Amino acid sequence: MNLKKEFTAAIVIIGNEILSGRTVDKNTSTISLWLGEKGISVEEVRIVPDKENIIIETVNYLRCKFGYVFTTGGIGPTHDDITSESISKMFNQKYVYHPEAYQILEKYYENQDFNEGRKKMAKMPEKAKLIPNPKTFAAGFYFENVFVLPGVPSILDAMLPNLDNLIFSGKKILSISIDTPLRESSIAKELEIIQNKFNDIDIGSYPYFKEKPGTILVMRSVNKKNLSLCEKEVRLLVKNSLSNS
Repeated sequence: MNLKKEFTAAIVIIGNEILSGRTVDKNTSTISLWLGEKGISVEEVRIVPDKENIIIETVNYLRCKFGYVFTTGGIGPTHDDITSESISKMFNQKYVYHPEAYQILEKYYENQDFNEGRKKMAKMPEKAKLIPNPKTFAAGFYFENVFVLPGVPSILDAMLPNLDNLIFSGKKILSISIDTPLRESSIAKELEIIQNKFNDIDIGSYPYFKEKPGTILVMRSVNKKNLSLCEKEVRLLVKNSLSNS
C-alpha cells in the first residue's frame, strides 16, 4: 500500500525486559490492530533498551519519517524509567511535574504514601498534553506526533480509546486471509506476478508447519474493489496449484 505520511505510524517498544526475553511484547499487536481500524498503517516497529541516547535518536528519526510514533514502556516510578525525560530532551522541553497529572496522582494516593517514585510518574515535557489512564491514573502524554504510553498491556489497552479523537483517520485497512495446504515456494513466482499487478495491495505469505506444511496468504488494502479482484486471482492460483500438485 502506498499511503500518505499522515496515515502511517511507527511503534517503539522501550525496555530491557523485552530485549532480554523476560517479558513478551503484546503492545505491538494491540496498537497495530487499533490503528488499522483507523486506516493508519504501522510501517515500522523497533525495540530499544532503557538508554537515553538510543531512545532520543530512534524516536526523533521515526517522528520525522511517519505521521505518528507510539512509544510504550519506561514511564513508571523506578530509576530505569527514563522515557519521559528522554522525550523531554528530544523536544528541548523542560522535564517538570505536569500540574494536572500531579493533582490526579496526589488525589489517588491521598490515603497512601505519595512518595518520590509515585510523584515521578507525573513528570513529563512541560507543554505535553495528557493521555488519561482509567486504571492506575498515572497518565501518559503526547507532544506533537509522539504518543507516550505505559508498557503494561492491560493499562495501555484501556488508554487507547482516549486517543480516538486525536488520530487523523484514513480509510479502514481491509484484510483477507486464505489458508492453503501449499508450500510457499510452490506459488512464489505466480504470487509475485499478482503482487506486481496490484501495487496498492500488500500480499504476504506466511508458511507454517503443523502436521503438514501450509501457507497463509494475507492481502491488505484500503481499496475494497481491488482487494476483491486480487482475492479472486489468488484463490484461482491456489485452486490451479492444488489441482496440479
